[in-house]
Amino acid sequence: MSRHPLVAHDLVRAFGARPVLDGVSLVAAPGHRIGLIGENGTGKSTLLRLLAGADEPDSGSVVRPPDLGYLHQEMPFDLGATVADVVDDALREAHDVLAALDRLTAALAATPEAAPGYSDLLTEYGERLDRAQETDAWDADRRARLVLDGLGLGDIGYDRTLGSISGGQRGRLALGALLIRRPSALLLDEPTNHLDDAAAAFLEEQLRGLPGVVVLASHDRTLLDAVCTDLVDLDPAVDGPTRYGGNYTAYQAEKQAERERWQRRFAEEQEELRGLRHAVAVTAHQVAKGRPPRDNEKMGYDATGARVEHQVSRRVRNFARRLHELERDQVRKPPEPLRFRASRLASTVAEGLLVSVRDLRVPGRLALDRLDIPATDRLLVTGPNGAGKSTLLAVLAGGIEGSGEVRRRRGLRVGLLTQDTVFARPDRTARQTYELALGPERAESVPLRSLGLLAPRDAARAVGELSVGQRRRLALALLVADPPELLLLDEPTNHLSPRLCDELEEALGTGPGAVVVASHDRWLRARWPGRQVAVGGVAQPRGAA
Repeated sequence: MSRHPLVAHDLVRAFGARPVLDGVSLVAAPGHRIGLIGENGTGKSTLLRLLAGADEPDSGSVVRPPDLGYLHQEMPFDLGATVADVVDDALREAHDVLAALDRLTAALAATPEAAPGYSDLLTEYGERLDRAQETDAWDADRRARLVLDGLGLGDIGYDRTLGSISGGQRGRLALGALLIRRPSALLLDEPTNHLDDAAAAFLEEQLRGLPGVVVLASHDRTLLDAVCTDLVDLDPAVDGPTRYGGNYTAYQAEKQAERERWQRRFAEEQEELRGLRHAVAVTAHQVAKGRPPRDNEKMGYDATGARVEHQVSRRVRNFARRLHELERDQVRKPPEPLRFRASRLASTVAEGLLVSVRDLRVPGRLALDRLDIPATDRLLVTGPNGAGKSTLLAVLAGGIEGSGEVRRRRGLRVGLLTQDTVFARPDRTARQTYELALGPERAESVPLRSLGLLAPRDAARAVGELSVGQRRRLALALLVADPPELLLLDEPTNHLSPRLCDELEEALGTGPGAVVVASHDRWLRARWPGRQVAVGGVAQPRGAA
């Protein structure tokens, strides 16, 4: 097992006036696999770059193993290099250490134990042997073939240049090179991008078998659950980033318990506040429920009255002091989880068909013989890339015409969340776009800030300045705030934090109307509570061979 931990202390990094990391520390011991989670922009990729040495912190320090591996966006090879060049480079250390062991074995055999250099040779042999065992060097060539096959690259010729394969294949090859090397510390940024289910499951198996440190940033909840021994939540918190022991399921349970404790504390404080306000206003001024003085008190009433007034004054001050402290330090109300805000849905939506499809053909993109969508349906559309999932959603929304029959209920309200959202007025701010689309009454009853989908600073920015993910969040906010009778979501968990993904999935189960989702998200698909339909046939033009 590797003897080298990865240690970061009090890292600070800002870009211009925007702080990204503020005093982040991390200790990753060999055998620990740490997942970085949080909203976009909380610094996951920045932290990985600092840990890898690809960027320098404004302050703080990092102590890293000498053979750290970092999954770059692009490999350190030009496009003229071949697949064989990448694999040979990944195997170089294993080949070198085995060659060194052979050399040292021969040198030890030829050197008498009493010779001056024998002890040094033995020490070097032990160090090389340890490294060979850490990297499983004897199995490296077989591992290289296994890794390429497992990542779906087994059919690519070793003589192919990097420029002749796709970007996704280059990404998988870069990941494969790291798995072949088995460095003491492995840093990965969204490693399941470009991986199908089989390749993602293979990656999980490989990561679980590494003896060293693994730190990965990912939105893939299945990966986080299958691989991680710890999770670090980088979302802003009073005490900074929070580390949770266990996998994603354990994290979910702890976050739920945290929310329940938060909700309970908030309720208890609100009850105490109500009691204190009443005490200050009324109760503290009452002495013995306002009874008149007794006969034996009348002679000394002036003294007794003064004493009573002093007691009342002291009680009022005590209650007022506690009230001031609690009002100043009270815990804020827990944010509401994401949920669909039903508004204009008609009662007739609860029954009958919304859409009926027969013999649908979109040449070169989709072939579907039959599909009915009832009013309260929950339908998951699955299939490989290019199978026509997005095309089907676009047809259901009326954005694409095909041959065959598509019948929609009269007056049906349909909402579609596309993978690349474009707004007609990029000069308007996100908040203006939201309010104009919903109307003042609805926008006031469901404020954009209440949904937790856009940060306040992003809501004030022009839509054209937002990232693709932020525009999708705005489009999702419009659908959540005023859901249609038929809700069509294309890869809805893209660009959402794991926490928001959980909330969205829960909301889909109880939301109004019918929901049709197309998704590659393994976590969502494994837990989908409704129907599923697989698409995979590509329609050819009529008369084509």
